[in-house]
Amino acid sequence: MNDTVWTYGFTGIALVVPLGLYCLSLRKRERRARDAAARGELHSEGPRAQHPSIDTTYCIGCQSCTSVCPEGDVLAMLGGKAAVVNGHKCIGHGMCAEACPVGAITMVMASPRMGADMPALTPEYETSVPNLFIAGELGGLALIKNAVNQGRECVDTIASRRSAGEAGGAPAESIHDLVIVGAGPAGISASLRAIEHNLRYVTIEREEIGGAVAKYPRQKLVMTSPVEFPVYGKFKKTELSKENLLAF
Repeated sequence: MNDTVWTYGFTGIALVVPLGLYCLSLRKRERRARDAAARGELHSEGPRAQHPSIDTTYCIGCQSCTSVCPEGDVLAMLGGKAAVVNGHKCIGHGMCAEACPVGAITMVMASPRMGADMPALTPEYETSVPNLFIAGELGGLALIKNAVNQGRECVDTIASRRSAGEAGGAPAESIHDLVIVGAGPAGISASLRAIEHNLRYVTIEREEIGGAVAKYPRQKLVMTSPVEFPVYGKFKKTELSKENLLAF
């Protein structure tokens, strides 16, 4: 009987202590957010691209969204409701929307005012200059998965146009089909896709392979859902660190 009491007692302590520490951490985060709001430091820069929009009518204050964000303090609890407190840090993971049990969060794009320096692109990511495409962060979506997909799709468009134009004669061997500027996630994906399409291409990078990813902090989580690279196939890991991606 005494052994059972002791067992239940230790089990209770093992459960209560971590829960208490977790709740204390959440309260500290909310207090920091409130203090920053009082100083006028929040919302100084709004979201620049894709970001969460929270319907506080439905928010139940479960804090799932604030806990799951890989970027840390994009969201916080204010008055028992989730709020975007550092929108400029959001890069559009969308995990907060997936984690919300009541569907109070949707992913939306920033207003034209906030994205005024973003290029105007067609659905194929083509600029106003014919055959000049922009993929990845420069186009307004910083998420690596988006960059990989966009780089692949841009080359698909280029390959289809090349095939359509071959009726007039193939270009000289010394002429490239495309030039890829930047060997970040979008550039690497585009390069691999060019190989799949048997295109003549050159990829230019002024610094190192990986682009901006190479400058991320150590062990930073860079991907939170499966992504498919041309030639290689799909990464089955749902979480990928900077080091894992650069190694690939």
